[in-house]
Amino acid sequence: MRVGEQYKVKIEKLSNLGLGIAKIDGMVIFVENACPQDELLIKISKVNKNFANANILEILNPSLHRIKPFCPMQKVCGACQLQFIDYDYQLKIKQKIVQDAMHSIGGIDIDIPLPVASPEIMEYRCKVQYPVSQTKVSKRLIAGYFKQKSHEIVNIKYCPIQPNICDDIIEFVRKKGTELGISGYNEKTHSGELRHVVIRYSKFNQKSLVTFVVNSNIISDSIKKLSKLIFAEFNSVSGVCVNFNQNKNNLILTNNTICVVGDNYIEEKLLDKIFKFGPNSFFQVNPKSAENIFLYVKNYIKNNFSNPTVFDAYAGVTTFGITLSDVCSKVVSVEECKEAVEWAERTVHDNKISNIELHNMDAEKFFEQELQTNERKFEITVLDPPRKGATQKTLDNVLKLTSEKIIYVSCNPATLARDLKYLLSKGAKLESIQPFDMFCHTYHIENVAIIDLKDVNK
Repeated sequence: MRVGEQYKVKIEKLSNLGLGIAKIDGMVIFVENACPQDELLIKISKVNKNFANANILEILNPSLHRIKPFCPMQKVCGACQLQFIDYDYQLKIKQKIVQDAMHSIGGIDIDIPLPVASPEIMEYRCKVQYPVSQTKVSKRLIAGYFKQKSHEIVNIKYCPIQPNICDDIIEFVRKKGTELGISGYNEKTHSGELRHVVIRYSKFNQKSLVTFVVNSNIISDSIKKLSKLIFAEFNSVSGVCVNFNQNKNNLILTNNTICVVGDNYIEEKLLDKIFKFGPNSFFQVNPKSAENIFLYVKNYIKNNFSNPTVFDAYAGVTTFGITLSDVCSKVVSVEECKEAVEWAERTVHDNKISNIELHNMDAEKFFEQELQTNERKFEITVLDPPRKGATQKTLDNVLKLTSEKIIYVSCNPATLARDLKYLLSKGAKLESIQPFDMFCHTYHIENVAIIDLKDVNK
């Protein structure tokens, strides 16, 4: 097999990265923008030892599940990899992705139910992070998502998966920012003023918080003026902030943010609790789908325990701990981001919650401290680590601190399968896995795993 060769193939399934999988003489071929059951004419673009990559030259016989994307930029923009597949079938594909990860990585054979569908599949994404650049000749600002496998910005005027107001704000930034002479960021030369525009949107009150990420340690008069113009133009904008980022890396937001005008926070409602959070705080990008997860976990605890003690690890703004507080005797929350803990304190106060203990420290250090200085154990640990999953040391410590159940929340089936394999080797039992579709039209899938610890030797 060589680069440039053409083949007719039929797509069997999708990989965990959303690529179509076909086979030629036993060789696995990964094909972009392919749907299971597509019959395609492909051209080999790269050959490796055990697999090859290919592009579609012609769709010979499309899958019954292939549809016209509702966004005209779908093939160019790298955000919605599965938008050309009907939504019901997307859920089946994600179910299969989780099943395959459990089997191939974790050695776990368990029936995975269909993901719980997102209540909204359009305008669901409530966090927008657009990189900003500018045209070479006219110096017009451009903003959008990166083209697939590149750092070339696609200048997106309309994105149907985010609220319309976000498009309006971004267009205002392009126009007024250009008029004010604000320069867009050049990644290669590390020059230019405006690196990103970040918008947080609230489904609860339809307010937006705008943050400009600047390649500077001061606020220029132009950025200050643009901030005030946006605040005056859009009644729905609750505040405009500036984040200072002079790092030569892909980090979008640093910890250095100040508010220029209006409020430095936004509010969102999850179940019956109202949360406050700032531009740097992690918060679910799909609040409606997040509510399904919180309700699922809350109902599980309510139906299986009587006022348990719960440990909320990697807590962020303590969304789990706060939404679960009604069915727990005590929640102990740990988060290393100081700002997130400060917002959690405000949310706890505003919602008149009295049974949450908040800690601002590294989770690993907290584990060690608890094991050395306290004899308390938690009946349940809610473990919601970053995409890379948990370390074995973390898992060992959670096993020592938890008497009954781990509720492991994961956005990465591969690292979830790896961590479950380790926990099962220690005597834990996997009770269930329920996927939730948080990121419609992408290959990403959230999972909640319930793990029983009664037979673990501690």
